[in-house]
Amino acid sequence: MDRIIDEEQFYKMQSKNKIIESALRVLDIEAKAIVNLKKSINKEFVLAVNEIIKVKGRLIVIAVGKSGHIGRKIAATLSSTGTPSIFVHPTEALHGDLGMITKNDIVLAISNSGESDELSTLLTVVKKSKIRIIGLTGNQKSTLAKLSDILLLAKVEKEADPNNLAPTSSTTATLALGDALAVSLLEKRSFTALDFAKLHPGGNIGRSLLQVKDIMHMGNDNPVVDKNTTLKDALITITLKGLGVVSIVDSNMKLQGILTDGDIRRLLLNSRELNSLFNMKVGDIMSGDPLTIFSDTLCVDAVHLMEDNRKKRFVSVLPVIDRKGKPVGMIHMHDLIRRGFSFANDNSKE
Repeated sequence: MDRIIDEEQFYKMQSKNKIIESALRVLDIEAKAIVNLKKSINKEFVLAVNEIIKVKGRLIVIAVGKSGHIGRKIAATLSSTGTPSIFVHPTEALHGDLGMITKNDIVLAISNSGESDELSTLLTVVKKSKIRIIGLTGNQKSTLAKLSDILLLAKVEKEADPNNLAPTSSTTATLALGDALAVSLLEKRSFTALDFAKLHPGGNIGRSLLQVKDIMHMGNDNPVVDKNTTLKDALITITLKGLGVVSIVDSNMKLQGILTDGDIRRLLLNSRELNSLFNMKVGDIMSGDPLTIFSDTLCVDAVHLMEDNRKKRFVSVLPVIDRKGKPVGMIHMHDLIRRGFSFANDNSKE
């Protein structure tokens, strides 16, 4: 009985080892395919980047089969990194979608073999319209290579499957070369993280790059009063603006302090002469030297600033100032929460 169990465990272990060996072999083959792509980063690649930069229209990515799936991803990556791009299927283009391609565009045609009939037929038509063609193929002597004005070679020694048939290494190499093209274009355009955020307003990416100025209260919505304003009038401003706070400035509009509704409640509780209290100047009762922030600060940093200072005092609102110290807006923790930011301790009630 023990011998049977040992044999079962042995065969299970052997099977497990074969699976691991197979997976590692695939990764090694595909990793080598990507490393070999360094030979393709040549003057043709530079020419492709410069030609795409000059285009007034869009980059049209064309491919079929598994290359088509890779082409869609490349087009999406290009579009999200500052190069307007769309994917067009060759068959659909030959049946009416050709109108999506204009003389202001440039074509990126993808085929590992370079001998796709649909692609070749379409590119022949495109070429007659004098539209520039960038070919991305693993076959330097293919029809696609001959039809291309610029050739990007993504040749692989073999596919990762044992039969050397399934598109594996070739699609990986194509995708990697597409990423290299997208990033090179991104850097050529000086495409910044903020530009990236504008194209990714939703989700974690957009939120992580959101700036204070994108959500702050400004203009008529920004509560600001002069330091000589009475507490009564400041209270009216606080109530009208609905942020529970007012920025207090001097005659030069420079921020001097803030006054919150919490400050006012504490004054009321400690005062016996309400009439005289309401006539006091806010400059005499404000909280001086408040925490402030600039409008171009990332919202995630505004969250950290609020949280880091809560050990000393509760912070739920930050006056937004310019480089001269003038208040240009106000940001409340609730504005940040509505945009998906979270606070470690949401003590929003004083």
